[in-house]
Amino acid sequence: MNAYVTPAASVKDEVSAILSRLGVNRGQGSGPPLTARSPITGEAVAEVPTVSVDEAKAAIDRAHEAFLLWRKVPAPRRGELVRLLGEELRAAKTDLARLVTLEAGKIVSEGAGEVQEMIDICDFAVGLSRQLYGLTIATERAEHRMMETWHPLGVVGVISAFNFPVAVWSWNAALALVCGDSVVWKPSEKTPLTALATQALFERAAERFGGVPAGLSTLLLGGREVGEALVDHARVPLVSATGSTAMGRQVGPKLAARFARSLLELGGNNAAIVAPTADLDLTLRGVAFSAMGTAGQRCTTLRRLFVHDSLYDAFLPRLKAAYASVRVGDPRETDTLVGPLIDPASKRAMDKALDEARADGGTVHGGEAVTVDSGVYVRPALAEMPTQSPVVLRETFAPILYVIRYTDLDEAIALQNAAPQGLSSAIFTNDLREAERFTSAEGSDCGIANVNLGPSGAEIGGAFGGEKETGGGRESGSDAWKTYMRRATNAVNYGRTLPLAQGVRFDV
Repeated sequence: MNAYVTPAASVKDEVSAILSRLGVNRGQGSGPPLTARSPITGEAVAEVPTVSVDEAKAAIDRAHEAFLLWRKVPAPRRGELVRLLGEELRAAKTDLARLVTLEAGKIVSEGAGEVQEMIDICDFAVGLSRQLYGLTIATERAEHRMMETWHPLGVVGVISAFNFPVAVWSWNAALALVCGDSVVWKPSEKTPLTALATQALFERAAERFGGVPAGLSTLLLGGREVGEALVDHARVPLVSATGSTAMGRQVGPKLAARFARSLLELGGNNAAIVAPTADLDLTLRGVAFSAMGTAGQRCTTLRRLFVHDSLYDAFLPRLKAAYASVRVGDPRETDTLVGPLIDPASKRAMDKALDEARADGGTVHGGEAVTVDSGVYVRPALAEMPTQSPVVLRETFAPILYVIRYTDLDEAIALQNAAPQGLSSAIFTNDLREAERFTSAEGSDCGIANVNLGPSGAEIGGAFGGEKETGGGRESGSDAWKTYMRRATNAVNYGRTLPLAQGVRFDV
């Protein structure tokens, strides 16, 4: 049960109490101090030290030494550490979820859901620790065996964004740890406290496990220069970076230049199609959550909605009513559904996009500021657009939903796929043919394609990620674990002759 029922008088006092209960070490470093602010009120709630570039490099070297030891530990034993981490997360769920709300502005249920996602991926990874399967491969050579084996990769760098301040780390760390890797995490400067709390919970699990190499999980607080040090370090063979497409354009080439791997989770200008047979009650709920959840600040947020002409006049009034009535306010209040934007810059970007939409002939409903303390609160905006103009095709990280009529499914799919990003997508239909076409090779070009649920709210069992400018990376479930390991093909000759492949003869 959530121990928090009503907002405390002071966000700062709440934050301080939670950090104390979780045993958070504020960290150390010679870099400039970082001020943590809560988007709920805009106030500064804590100040934490950051590391210098040289300190970051030294920490990465220690993580490499930890990897050299950790890779020798049997995978099921490595899974035991992740199991203990899951236990610590369960015990601290209420406090960590509250801290997510206070620092990232998520409503209560979303904060709790993010921590539950961390717990779920730990459970997944524990099972995975006994399933890092290779293959036995048929060979053309007599008295030979050919097989594929998987080995730990090395130091895994994780760069995360503010909107999922702890879950993204867990997607990467839980898998990397069971795969035999060490982890170095550079979180968003906007959410350092949730990162510190997560590191404290890992350290509790490590103490219970015993014998964990120093530096197996390392937290680097700092600005862009610290992230660059992580990306450029020769002992980091994989960097998983979550953020904007612009960030990915810088990180990807740097990693490629030194032949390191990149796992990029970038922008997502996600769309949904409302087909003629759609269940409008279900569709309304699916659209409302996907478009307004997390105040429109998810990478999977629904930003473009294509509604069939036959339903448009029936569905749009209901959607407008939902937008007008949804409660915007302090995310600690149990009946709030839309909390604050992360900072004033987000509001400026939203206003600019809405001005462009109006200039393009759009009709905007909502989008106005809502007065709540000193935070940045806005009513989600619904923009009815005559066409898919440039502003519609540009992702704005704010609660704006562009709505466009369509008449033909092929037209709607083409409109959806016209976005440069390819993360998540959805269709609402009760026509089996439409559903199957949407999920086929001729349908959505996104990494996630849903039927009768919105594009937002993925489960950990499926690999998460997208195509095109979304970066092509995959995190979390399915076989995403292979990204964190290196593959070796082994051939064993147990005979007394040396037959060569392809019938080659080389007698000496």
